[in-house]
Amino acid sequence: MASFAASQLVTGPFDEALIRDTAVHLRQQLVGPPTFGLVFVTPDYAENAQELLELVRVYGHVPTLIGCSGTGLIGRSLEQEEGSGFSLMLVSLPGGKATAFPFNQDMVEACPGADYWRQKTGVQSSDVKAWFSFLNPFVLSGESWLKQWSQSYPKVPMFGCHAGGFTGEPEAWVFCDGRVVSGGVALALEGDIAVHSVVSQGCKPIGEPLTVTQADRNVLFKLGSRPAYEVLCEVYKELTDIEREQARGHLFAGLAVSEYLEEYKRGDFLVRNIIGADRKSGAVAINAMPRVGQTLQYQLRDSRVAADELKRLLRDMQSSMATAPFAALLCTCHGRGRALFGGPHHDAGQVNEFFPGLPVTGLFANVQLGPVGERSFAHGYTASLALLAPTPPALSFGKVGEVIA
Repeated sequence: MASFAASQLVTGPFDEALIRDTAVHLRQQLVGPPTFGLVFVTPDYAENAQELLELVRVYGHVPTLIGCSGTGLIGRSLEQEEGSGFSLMLVSLPGGKATAFPFNQDMVEACPGADYWRQKTGVQSSDVKAWFSFLNPFVLSGESWLKQWSQSYPKVPMFGCHAGGFTGEPEAWVFCDGRVVSGGVALALEGDIAVHSVVSQGCKPIGEPLTVTQADRNVLFKLGSRPAYEVLCEVYKELTDIEREQARGHLFAGLAVSEYLEEYKRGDFLVRNIIGADRKSGAVAINAMPRVGQTLQYQLRDSRVAADELKRLLRDMQSSMATAPFAALLCTCHGRGRALFGGPHHDAGQVNEFFPGLPVTGLFANVQLGPVGERSFAHGYTASLALLAPTPPALSFGKVGEVIA
């Protein structure tokens, strides 16, 4: 039966015939002509990037194609953390629209306010269901760009990641249609489509949530009027022996995304790295800008917590979706995979467990983009999943992603 999407992870070095055949094979599985495509490659494909893009566009009949490079690739139930290859997905949206917009650092620096990006893209916040975006962190300030974009498109979820390259080399590649672009690319998804998010940060709150009572930029001085370092030490002492062993290098700070909750639980925090602590001053430095009055709770990350959280989020999403998804984009951290779970294909495998046969594409990245609450953020150690589904009322479905004639 025809599908709204088809994907494939292909291993091995650049091969023109293999790319061509893959594009044709995926196109032939679709219910209609492709609306857009997503393609991710290992860095060794960079020298042939233009040829790759042209082959996919011509033989896949893809009008809009975006993607980037990364050191690890994701496909349906599969993760390739080493070696060469590409991951490709083609999507047909009979009632939808997808438009790509390249952007660069000059545009980020020229942005005067919230109207800027809406004027540049021609897309209004009320029209777009979600954004997919990939950027080169070596030539573009991702933090500044995401802050501007979120102001232009409040409450519109953003998914994607920072592109990656060869280990230790300050170079990455971002694709828009038939060319490599300097900066980034954003894809607007509009029309009869629903986009659902699963963002698993893989941490559990430890200790108690406390109010930030003194902070300067990224340095916490007081939590609940007590030295932030003192609170951190107290939380550490309250851990079990096993948890203390796991906590080495795996303690984080969680900033509440809402101050209006009566009780905070896992998933209510934006998790950020602890980058330093000073016993003498009682200060703790984190990779964020906490504000006085904000709620903060320390967090612990380990493989069991990460696995349980992703499974719980996927189960909740499976039971809450009005229509079955037909495609997914999964961006996960280099710190997950075998390094965290001790075996291959964990995150992709979990997605396939709850949504069997769902076409999936994506990659491993140092920074992932995804929503927490009503805002989108840049994350680390996170699995960020976008699930595409038809908006009800819609065509009837059989298996995941298949259309019943």
